[in-house]
Amino acid sequence: MRTVTLYIIALLLTGMTAKLQAQEDYENKIERLKSLKKEIAEQEKKALKQEVEDINKRLESKVITLEEAKILKENAAKKRALNIEDRLAIIDNRIALLDRNKGQVMNVVETDTNEVAVRFGIDLSGKDGSEFIWNKKQVWRRDVKYDRRTYSDFVIAFGLNNAIIKGQSLEDSPYKIGGSRFVELGWNWRTRVFKNSNFLRFNYGFSFQFNGLKPKGNQYFELVDGEATLQEFDFELSKSKFRMDNLVFPLHLEFGPSRVKETEERIRYSIDRKFRIGLGGYAGFNLGTRQKLKYNRDGETVKDKLKRGYNTTDFVYGLSGYIGVGGMQVYAKYDLSPIFQDATIEQRNVSLGLRFDF
Repeated sequence: MRTVTLYIIALLLTGMTAKLQAQEDYENKIERLKSLKKEIAEQEKKALKQEVEDINKRLESKVITLEEAKILKENAAKKRALNIEDRLAIIDNRIALLDRNKGQVMNVVETDTNEVAVRFGIDLSGKDGSEFIWNKKQVWRRDVKYDRRTYSDFVIAFGLNNAIIKGQSLEDSPYKIGGSRFVELGWNWRTRVFKNSNFLRFNYGFSFQFNGLKPKGNQYFELVDGEATLQEFDFELSKSKFRMDNLVFPLHLEFGPSRVKETEERIRYSIDRKFRIGLGGYAGFNLGTRQKLKYNRDGETVKDKLKRGYNTTDFVYGLSGYIGVGGMQVYAKYDLSPIFQDATIEQRNVSLGLRFDF
């Protein structure tokens, strides 16, 4: 009996504690909402001030006329006034809902059949708040920057590779024209040079270059007295491939028209399906050099992978350019630095192919 009595008393105390905690949480929620009402007007005023500053900048840049600026300011003021009215109404309704249900309400409010508002976000910097919406897709709504001058792209290029040898024409090259190839992977940024024109841009970033050479005949590279030269291999080669891996930092001046898309909230310059030409160069470092040989010896297929210095140039640099439409261009590059250091006959890498940016 005593045990049952103690159990009942414990249950009663637990219930009372939970009830007191719920009452305290409910009162805290009400107080937070009331204090939030005081902040709303200040937030909207700061947001209006920012919008007016942006409009003035556009007016100074002669993007819009004085009359257009006046209309935009009036519309912004009306919008912010309505925002204050609507946001205060939301808070008042929330307080009434909590008060009516003593704080026992669901945190998720359905806004329509396809959309549920999970959080009402507020940015204390004075700009519009953010809101996370769950519907058929997940969308993160945030402040939009009026003018973006810099964009970034993933870049991939590939094509034919060979070497220009001093005193020889490309037709006399000891490397296979179709078999020697290159691949380039990188990330580039594109920044508009002028404030109100997108005709000239800087295109810069970093890339990994993989330049391959396939010697003709039964030849391979071997160091002779510290110099890499082509030598006849002892067995019949089914594959002989020489590859230099570089990390470079390209810089191009890019020219070409663009399409302007302007609204009250943003201005964007699009080069989608527009003619582009880029001229510049690159500089960087040789990360490694390797050679792959495949041949048959005593009835057994042998694959040799040789990773050595081969006395290749450590610091690489050259000229490059591209021309095309939109995200696809014809691409060419030429190393001003020789492939091999202190070589009797200088060789310089040259490439021609296609370049894509996404």
